[in-house]
This record gives sequence, structure tokens and C-alpha cells, in this order.
Amino acid sequence: MNRERLYKDEDFMLEAIKLAKKGLGFTNPNPMVGAVIVKNGHIIGRGYHKACGGLHAEREAIKDCKIKGNEKDLKGATIYVTLEPCCHYGKQPPCTMAIIEVGITRVVVGALDPNPKVCGKGIKILEEAGIKVDGPILNEACLEINDIFFHYMRYKKPLVTLKWAQTLDGKIACYTGESKWITGDEARQKVHMDRHKNMAILVGIGTLLKDDPMLNCRNETLEKVRHPLRIVLDSNLRTPFDSNFVKTATSYKSLIMTVSKDKDRIESYKKFGVDVVSLEADYEGRVNLVDAINYLGEKGIDSLIIEGGGEINYKALESRIVDKIQVYIAPKIFGGKDAITAVSGLGIASPKDAFKVGNLKVSRLGEDLLLEGDMEYS
Repeated sequence: MNRERLYKDEDFMLEAIKLAKKGLGFTNPNPMVGAVIVKNGHIIGRGYHKACGGLHAEREAIKDCKIKGNEKDLKGATIYVTLEPCCHYGKQPPCTMAIIEVGITRVVVGALDPNPKVCGKGIKILEEAGIKVDGPILNEACLEINDIFFHYMRYKKPLVTLKWAQTLDGKIACYTGESKWITGDEARQKVHMDRHKNMAILVGIGTLLKDDPMLNCRNETLEKVRHPLRIVLDSNLRTPFDSNFVKTATSYKSLIMTVSKDKDRIESYKKFGVDVVSLEADYEGRVNLVDAINYLGEKGIDSLIIEGGGEINYKALESRIVDKIQVYIAPKIFGGKDAITAVSGLGIASPKDAFKVGNLKVSRLGEDLLLEGDMEYS
């Protein structure tokens, strides 16, 4: 591939990536995918996967072509798609079939699809039909937008992000317990954008009793939001029936994970619209977090944010269920030996045993900083 063509291919793929991001929060557990169709150096159709169960990006772009009166130009055109076209029947027919039927002669892919039902098979079908396939192009960028999808395809478990907001001295609340607000508006908007992106959010019973949170998505920059499944770890079923969590369960999907077998109390929660699942206990008699994550994976939950307190944060790290870390740092100092720290629990005995985070990235949100990284387990 000559250099001039490569640059043009990258430009068109960047446009496809931009389109793919429009599906953020609505496609799970499907990937975000964007597509542009090009003829004689001009884009004649655009499309993206808008929602799980809806048309895939390739078919959306073909439909866009036809709506604009460019149907005849499809023959001999090139389609740029951020993910390898699917070749199997799901909620939609194969995109490879649509590409072949309209006479597109070149396909440029951004990344291969890790789904075993596709994974190179889509490309093979296209090539056998005489279509030239190039790529991957801008592979890392195309992989990055679908980190959740790729993780779930590989492990069949949700990608777990552990998130907290803290002061410069590592406090998540004052010694009085007050914590609203540590960070500013921009940071809080980012938090709600991530709630929109992820399929589930989890807190412990301690956080629920202390803060009585709604755990929904409130982002003013989005015209439409998707609220995550709200989960409370409540080993002994202490969640109050007059809590926001229970009172709003008919509006937002809600789940209590417990080790209790109290049938009467479980039935009472269900009458309010709260689902309850009883899981095995860990060595402390609490919900086993590994079992909890496995359960969510089996239910098709591909992503989870943990927004708990210091105890839950430590248990999550100790259980090695955390994949990514998000730490919002405000330019404030609370002090106080009794002020709550971000990660409490027993802690580690020696620096050499510390939980390690790699691929650290720092960004600025107003006055606050956001540190993001990947957990590295030995």
C-alpha cells in the first residue's frame, strides 16, 4: 500500500472511529462500530451501530447511501469499518452478505473481531467473494474504543473499573464522614459519562447506608442516557426499604447480592422491584467477589464500575477482580487521622507486596486530575 493511500485510509478510518463513538453506552454487550463508504475519494455514506439489536454499522452506511441517492455508486466503492464485518446470523443478518450484495469491491478494517463466530472468518468470506480487504488500519485506536467488548469476549466476565475521588492526602471523606463534594463539576460529569458507558455499578452496604445514593446516570451533555444496573453488596440484607435504592427500583434495574437465605426479606425486596441473588460466602462470611463477578458475566454484564468505600476497595483489590483503576484527585487536603482513606481493610505487610498499576495516564478535568491505569497482577 503506497504512503498516499495509507494517509487517505487513515483519514477515512478516523471518521469511522468518530461515528463509532456515537454508540457509547447503547451497544453493550455489542461493540461500538462505525463505517464510511467512499467512492472516488468522497464519502457517500456514513453509519454506526446505534443500539444492541439494531442495524450494524455497515448496513447503516449502506442505508445512508441509498437515502442520499447514491445507491448506484455503491458498486466499486470502498467501505471503512472499525471492526471486521460479521459473518454470522444474530439479531441481524451477516454484514458480509450486505457488502457483497451491493457490489462494494474493497473493505478496510480497523481491527479484527475477537468473537469466535467471526475472528478472521468475515475477512475470508469477503476475499473469497473477490473483494480486496486491507488492514488493520489505526488498530490501536479501534481496539481502544472497544476495550469492554474485547475483554468480555476473551474472559466472559465484566471489565471491572475501581473508581474513587480523593484529596491530595488520600482522603475520600472528612473525619466527620462528609464527602460532598471532593471534586468539581467536570470530574463529576465524567463519572456520570462512565456510568452511561458501563452496564453496571456496584457499592457496598456501608456506602448505601451512609450516602443513600441513587446510582443512576445524570449527565447534562447527553441527550439520552442509559442507566446502569445498580448493585449493592449486602451480605446480611440490611438495605432499608425506604432507601433511594429500593424506592426507585421500578425506575432503575436494581440487584442485591447477598449470602442471606432469609426468604421473607428477599421476597419483600422483590415486591419493590429489586432482584436478589444469594451467593456463596467468602472466608469472612461476606459475598464472595469472585463469584459475584462470575455471576454477572454469566448474565451478560460486560462492564462494572465499583464506587464503594475503603473496605470494598480493598476487598476488590485483594480478590484480584479489578482490571482498571480511576482515581480523581482534587487539589484539597483534609487531614485527620480518623478521616477515611481510599483503600482501607487489612492492607499489605510489605511494600514489595503492593498492588501494582501500569499504563498510567493522567488527564485534567477543571481543577482536578484523573489518574487511570491497568492493574498488574503477578
